[in-house]
Amino acid sequence: MQKMQSLSDITGFAEITPTAPIAAERHGGRAKCLQRLIRLAMPVPPTVALDFDAVHALSKGDMPDLDAMLAFFGPDPLLSVRPSSEDPDWGGPGAILNIGMNDALHARLTESHGEPAANALYLRFIQSYAVHVARADPDEFEAGGAPTAEALAHALAAYEDETDEPFPQDVRDQLGEVLRSMARAWEGTTARLLREAKGAPADAGLGLVVQKMALGVGNGISGSGVIQFVSGQSGRPEIRGRYMCQAQGRDALTAKDGAGDILYLKQDPRGRSIETVLPEVWSDLMRYGDLARKRLREEMQIEFTVENEELFILDAVRVPRSPRANLRIAVALANDGIISQDEAVLRVPPHSLSELLHSQVDPAGKRDIVGSGIAASPGAATGKIVFTARAAQAMAAQDEPCVLVRRETTPEDIRGMHAAKAVLTERGGVTSHAAVIARGLGVPCVVGASDLTLDLKAGTLTTPDGRVFREGDRITIDGSHGKVIAGSARMLAPALGDNFRTLLAWADAARDIGVRANADTPEDARKAQMFEAEGIGLCRTEHMFFAEDRLLAMREMIFADDAVDRRSILDRIGPMLRRDFVELFGIMKGRPVTIRLFDLPLHEFLPQNREGLRELAEALDLPLSDVTRRAEALTEFNPMLGMRGVRLGLTVPEIYDTQARAIFEAVVEVAREGATVVPEIMIPLVSAKREVEIVKARVDAVAAAVRIERGVDFDYRLGVMVETPRAALRAGEIAPHSAFLSFGTNDLTQMTYGLSRDDAGRFMSQYVAQGVYDEDPFHVLDADGVGELLMLGAERGRRTNPGITLSICGEHGGNPESIAFCRDARFDYVSCSPFRVPVARLAAAHLAIAERGAERPPRMY
Repeated sequence: MQKMQSLSDITGFAEITPTAPIAAERHGGRAKCLQRLIRLAMPVPPTVALDFDAVHALSKGDMPDLDAMLAFFGPDPLLSVRPSSEDPDWGGPGAILNIGMNDALHARLTESHGEPAANALYLRFIQSYAVHVARADPDEFEAGGAPTAEALAHALAAYEDETDEPFPQDVRDQLGEVLRSMARAWEGTTARLLREAKGAPADAGLGLVVQKMALGVGNGISGSGVIQFVSGQSGRPEIRGRYMCQAQGRDALTAKDGAGDILYLKQDPRGRSIETVLPEVWSDLMRYGDLARKRLREEMQIEFTVENEELFILDAVRVPRSPRANLRIAVALANDGIISQDEAVLRVPPHSLSELLHSQVDPAGKRDIVGSGIAASPGAATGKIVFTARAAQAMAAQDEPCVLVRRETTPEDIRGMHAAKAVLTERGGVTSHAAVIARGLGVPCVVGASDLTLDLKAGTLTTPDGRVFREGDRITIDGSHGKVIAGSARMLAPALGDNFRTLLAWADAARDIGVRANADTPEDARKAQMFEAEGIGLCRTEHMFFAEDRLLAMREMIFADDAVDRRSILDRIGPMLRRDFVELFGIMKGRPVTIRLFDLPLHEFLPQNREGLRELAEALDLPLSDVTRRAEALTEFNPMLGMRGVRLGLTVPEIYDTQARAIFEAVVEVAREGATVVPEIMIPLVSAKREVEIVKARVDAVAAAVRIERGVDFDYRLGVMVETPRAALRAGEIAPHSAFLSFGTNDLTQMTYGLSRDDAGRFMSQYVAQGVYDEDPFHVLDADGVGELLMLGAERGRRTNPGITLSICGEHGGNPESIAFCRDARFDYVSCSPFRVPVARLAAAHLAIAERGAERPPRMY
């Protein structure tokens, strides 16, 4: 141990032995993995590692002791150099093989291994050295063709022509230049930006491993291969890989069919296999695979070489895998007792669940991408283009899948969004109307597709390359990646089987913050129940008024002359609302349901064009001029900051009275069936204590009236949706009148920034790229600005009402980074779209497990 430590200090490198002080955070993941393989007594060729500091010094021209390094490998060494970053996802420069090949070694290998093998080794090295070290024109050194003496002579001559010097013959010079080139490539601006995009810190280090070559060419059955023991797509146990005779490194994986002598791994009637031709090698590979799984606690892909029928293990990397395979592998390892349940939970990234919840475009299939936008709701679906909600409903009635294409959606489009298989909008951001509703419905959605041109009058959608799509043409929407694809793309089905449910059960056992769902309809509530939400944290009741059997009544109410007329019309809607609440309470089976009172401005219920206004005039038996005047009178310059929410509740109190009565009558009805429900009624857009006092008095009065009329007692909780900065700042005054404060971070972000969430998508990517904002604040909660308002509101609310329940119910509720903020602030729960509930459950578990100090799984190279 002492000898190795001093060798590293003096020479700048360390031999990888079972006891050497090799660490992933100092030498990189590949070096550490090779040490683990050596500890398992696998036949790894002699290897040394350069740590991050040594490689950084290399980039500045400070060489390690190359003489000592070469002496370690003995006379006439033939070497490979591979990168070893701390996290394999961060990448690194490509491996370079056969360092040490020169004219003299070529001559000796010609005698011992034959001229074709010697030519192949030398030619490969010249090509990679010329392109990656000397930076010569790659076209002059394209691999291909037989490794003849003529090809070798041409490569040597081309190198001299390109560099004005002969190919280096001294192995010391070769190795020094390879090491320096790889170090400088890592330090380059392009490489740094690429790895930072993958989450690497700006100062991430690179290690290098130098290994004695196992040739894979020569006499007998020599070659190289890769083997893994599970499918990277499904995660099921399966022997996969390839082996190619007279090959090196990972050649077998990249070779085209018919190129070289390829052997099957497992016995196969179609041809020769490692299992039958080299049974001892096969037996060792099986044993090493099982050993790696049990001792490295991971499914590994093993790179191996056979030289004259002797097996060498060159490297092992974590099996590349899809999210669904990763989930299956993590659960299988835990079920077999190889890792703990907590570690299995940590091995599944929360964001990866989105791919399992929805159909996805098969990445292996062909895709004709015709447009792109913001990935607003995950999943993928194919359907015929329609341009109106009415057309979408007509398609659905014929069982014909369709894609609703709009410039931007409004509440009037909700029925069409329910009918469509996917939604595409020309405008909007991640919290625009289309995005929020689509996520709640679990419908794939792409918004802000500004490179597409929508002409509603002509009924056309034009792509940047000039192609024109019309109503009825088939397209595919990839909401996970923000792509629009022509025609029908090949799909992968959702994966919500036993492994999914098992992992989330383990996550629930670990997490310490509640997770509810935003659900507006009974259908949404069933999805929330399916994903095991702990209740409904936000039921936006205005969507109930858009149902076809009550929309006309709502429009009649808007045109009523006085409160008496409005109440009489709303009395017709009340029983319909009651039925909705009875169904909602029945589905949730006693779990809490938070019902937000009416929030939308009334003009949202009126038609947006002259034809619609004419139809409304006919339905109401009114002159078109009267209908037009009323619609114009309701128009506001900034409706999202105008007569909506509690302001409408105070000025048209009959709406809230009707809703409260429907809620309480539903509670009484389910109580008679033996169920106990304590509804949570939430007042939206509050900015002053007096607003809460007035609404609370009216709701209390309705509750008292229903108790007397029905002869049944019941409880309810009344709270406030904090979505204005003033409500957050005055939470100390509001809290004594509230059982809960639920922060609506969509509007709170919009009002804090003075930024429209529907329009921000047009320029937000530029803002993030220029560092104005670290992230889109509508996607990731702004912990500094909006977060400070949340902290102030929480602190002041608790000070005057210590027992108050705190939560967030904006779209941030399903975001892992935002959940971390809520845990730190000691919120009671988060609420998000039903399809984000599993993501939130898993993210909350990750945070709780990490806080307990559980060790994160090692990143295997």
